[in-house]
Order: sequence, then structure tokens, then C-alpha cells
Amino acid sequence: MSASAILRDASTLASYNVILQVTFRLLTFFLNAFILRRVSQEMLGIVNVSFPLGLLSSAGLAYIWIYCLHVPDPAGVPGYHIAVLLFALSVLLELLSEPLWVVAQAHLFIRLRVVADGVSMAAKCLLTAGLVTFLPHWGLWIFSLAQLLHTGLLSAVYVGYFLWYIGSPAASAANFPLSTWRSMFFCWKGKPLNTSLVPLIKSFLLQSFLKQILTEGEKYIMTFLNILNFADQGVYDVVNNLGSLVARFVFLPIEESFYIFFVKVLRRGADVAEQNQEDLQLVAKVLGSLLKIVQFIGLTILCFGFSYSHLALHLYGGNALSQGIGSTLMRCYSAYVLLLAINGISECFVFAVMKQQELQR
Repeated sequence: MSASAILRDASTLASYNVILQVTFRLLTFFLNAFILRRVSQEMLGIVNVSFPLGLLSSAGLAYIWIYCLHVPDPAGVPGYHIAVLLFALSVLLELLSEPLWVVAQAHLFIRLRVVADGVSMAAKCLLTAGLVTFLPHWGLWIFSLAQLLHTGLLSAVYVGYFLWYIGSPAASAANFPLSTWRSMFFCWKGKPLNTSLVPLIKSFLLQSFLKQILTEGEKYIMTFLNILNFADQGVYDVVNNLGSLVARFVFLPIEESFYIFFVKVLRRGADVAEQNQEDLQLVAKVLGSLLKIVQFIGLTILCFGFSYSHLALHLYGGNALSQGIGSTLMRCYSAYVLLLAINGISECFVFAVMKQQELQR
């Protein structure tokens, strides 16, 4: 596939992802505004606690959340123990779709991701709104069941699609690397592990761990060190999610889509002289344009964020959010968004072209 074709597909993928993210972020925006007036701050603080991926970490951390950390009053927050287990189960379900999501991204299956994310997110929002309205006494059961439905549908769509696609004439024409549906799952026959890829896997694992700590480390600190109670954590999480909306539904889809473009067009670890010069000029032009676009968006957020932070929080969550340090946090996020804009695209390009040894540093 030529560099121009890859750029066209990456741009299409980014456009669809932005539209999808904006649509469902707006949906969840109004849903959260609806929920904020019907559930307690303590429940919000508990729901926004993150669980790392993986079977061992899910089991270990579920044990910690149930038996080691502070457990809220069952009268005020019912269903805590079951909710922890259901969130852990939803993590395992999402892991089933993670490799298939990577394959879909690498092969630019644009419509698959749009359908999978759209169906699962719509179902989650509808179930959450319905349970909060008609069964508010279910407490944390509401959010845990909605999350379980979301991950279950997400995995089902990806698995179902690839079960249909693998072995089809379209897959054969596209030289799709998976020839049978058994190829989607781990198998001990033959050579189950490509040892030449182990160092690269270690590099990406370290990157993922570091990125997780940098992006959500404050949640772990607040939870394990008990710096904030659940009510304060709930307010912080709402402000944090609201402040990072632009980064999630605009910057993130652009970074994910054009990371694929950079990886496919440029040779990882090769010097400038060893690259195809026409492709290199195209990449330089695309990178410069992306940086200008995201900086323009970031500066726009910075200009209006300082003036309208208090009003936005008051309209979104009422006095519970607009009073106190909520407005100050939103103003800080306005400046932070500009830094995220520049860092995200730069990091996307650097990680796509760095040598394996450099990735491990």
C-alpha cells in the first residue's frame, strides 16, 4: 500500500473516531450531568477507581479493594463487594477483545471499530440511565452491570466479526495473516511464541506501565494512601473527566490513527538517509500540519477555559462542583490541554520511529 493510500485511510480512521468520540462523549456528558443529581458523591468516588488489566492483577487488586481498603457503609453505598468483582470480570472480558482491537487498528478496519464502540457505549449509557432512573437503590450494581454489558458487547462484536472475516474471500484477497479462527487464540502446538518479538513486547509493556502511572497515577495515590475521602475523589474525578474531554475525543483518535500512518510509512530505527525521501517529505508535512491543528485547538481551550470554567461546572453539576477548588482545577486543565496537544502528537511520532533500544530507556 502506498504512503498516500495509508495517509487517506489514517485520515478517514481519525475522522470517524473523532466523530464517534464526540457523539458518545456528548451522550455520556449529558448522562453524567443527569446522574450527578441522583447519586451521592461517595458512590461516584468509588465508581471511578481504576482496575489494572490482567487476570492476576484483577484478582489481587479485587482482594485488596474488598479486604484491605476502607469499605463504605453498605447503607449509603450498597453492593460494594459484588461491584468490585463485576468490575474485575469486565476487565477480563475486555482483554478478550484487546488483541483483536490491535489487529483491527493495524489493518485499518474503520467501520468495525465504529460499530463496536458505538454499540457497546450506547448500550452502557442506556442501561445506566435506565437503572439510575427506575432502580436507584441498586447502588453500585448500576455502574458495574453497565460496565459488564459494555465490555461484553465490545468483545462479542470483535470476536464475531473476525470469526466471520477469517477465511472469507475478502480476507484471502487482502492477504490477511490469520487463516483460521483458531489463530485468534493461544496454541501450544508448533512454536507458540515468536522469541524474536519478546524484546519488543517488553519495551511496549514498560511503555504501557509508565504511561498508566503518568496518566492515572494520582488515582492510585488517592486510593492507597487515603489522601481524599470518596466524596472528594468523586468531585475530583468529575472535574478531571470534564477537563480532559478534548484530549480524549479529539487528540486521542488523531494520535492512534496517525501512529499507524507513521509506523507503516517509515522504517523503525532507520536513519533519515535510509528512508524513502518522498515518504519522508510526506510525513514531515503531515506532522507539521497535525502540530498546527492541535496547537490551535489547545490555544482555543486555553483562552476560553479561564473565563468560563466556573459557569461550565455550575451548569454541569451545580453548586457541588462549581464551589470550592473545582473552578481552579478546570482553569489548570485549560493550560494542561495545550501541553497535552503538543506532547501527544510528538510522542506519537517519536514512538513510531524510535529504535527498540531507545524504547527501553
